[in-house]
Amino acid sequence: MTGTTPHTGPEAAPKTTPEATPNVVRSVLLLALGAFALGLDAYVMAGLLPSVATDLKVSESTAGQMVTVFTLCYALAAPLFATVLAGRPARLALGLALVVFTAANALSALATTLPVLLLARALAGIGAGVYSPIAAATAAGMAGPERRGRSLAIVMGGMSVGTVVGVPVGVLLAEHVGWRGTLWLVTALGLLALAGVTTMLPGAEATPPPPLRERIRVLGDRRVAPVAVVSLLGGIASLGLYTYLASFLADAARVGDPVGYLWAWGIGGVLGSLLVGPLVDRTGKAFTVVAGILSVLVAAHLMLPAVAPYTWALVVPLALWGAAGWALQVPQQHQLIDARPDHAPVAVSVNSSAVYLGSAAGSALGGLLMAAGLPASRLPYCTAAVALLALLLHLTVVRSRGRRGPAAAERGQPAQR
Repeated sequence: MTGTTPHTGPEAAPKTTPEATPNVVRSVLLLALGAFALGLDAYVMAGLLPSVATDLKVSESTAGQMVTVFTLCYALAAPLFATVLAGRPARLALGLALVVFTAANALSALATTLPVLLLARALAGIGAGVYSPIAAATAAGMAGPERRGRSLAIVMGGMSVGTVVGVPVGVLLAEHVGWRGTLWLVTALGLLALAGVTTMLPGAEATPPPPLRERIRVLGDRRVAPVAVVSLLGGIASLGLYTYLASFLADAARVGDPVGYLWAWGIGGVLGSLLVGPLVDRTGKAFTVVAGILSVLVAAHLMLPAVAPYTWALVVPLALWGAAGWALQVPQQHQLIDARPDHAPVAVSVNSSAVYLGSAAGSALGGLLMAAGLPASRLPYCTAAVALLALLLHLTVVRSRGRRGPAAAERGQPAQR
């Protein structure tokens, strides 16, 4: 639902010369292939949830915890392994991450019990969480300042394409060869990326993401914490429902094949992620943009049960929800950079961790509610309430903290933290 803005720090590779450009493009595309596999793996399990639950003879709410452990480990992997990876060659760090990711997906495809599947999904989340920020930082460093934005867009675009194109294709594939076949596809993509990274990526030092203690220190800033909490709540609302989207469609709209609806959500997400950046740049009002996005998210979730009897109309709230979910983090990152320009990479990485922790909490809470007897058709009301809480927090606490910081700076005093 959201890309990760990397902690680039020092250059991850020597500056690019014109003659080296083709090699850089090839390397960035290899990194994007790995990101594509990550994006597919992170989101496709939601579409496969009914099949997995049936095959393993567990409830869908229980099977949904495979999404919880993946996103939780994704959120924690980067900061926990940051110190270990410091100073290591990027090729080695990325190769190890892809080995873990690929092996874990193979184990997922072979799993015959839920505990084994949960362990495999946790390992896949660790591999993905280590790979993503280092791949982005490596791409930025190889490209040099003049091509950094384009290279980052290619790598992070690989993840969004993996979600928008890969997820529906993965669900379609599962209809013919089963959910395990889709995971074997992810495994094959991971192997391709691993072969490319280990044989063709130039030698460069990996720039690890900020360690956990540094993130916690910045999170203590009173201007940072409320923004991070809004991102956390946004993650809970968005992935908390997406994990059980197939269950919602089956219960509320009697839809057995979710592929078309996954396309609607994903296309909305791409449009939202592409349009929000220019909107923030043009208006310069990240706070207002966040308020509008959260309002759209609340409205979209409330619309889902209302239009469910008219299945053709579901594409509208799904597209709006996808657009809002993917767009939210760009203005959130702007607000965090404004709050802590002296620690901008760390502040943005805090936001990334908050999103993925929220995603883990959302899928876990959604499963608990369904296990307690809540019909999947009612789940959007719960996630709309969480999104509304995020909006209220944004309009009150975030607004007041944002005003207090600049006011203190104008008086020559340190901003309140």
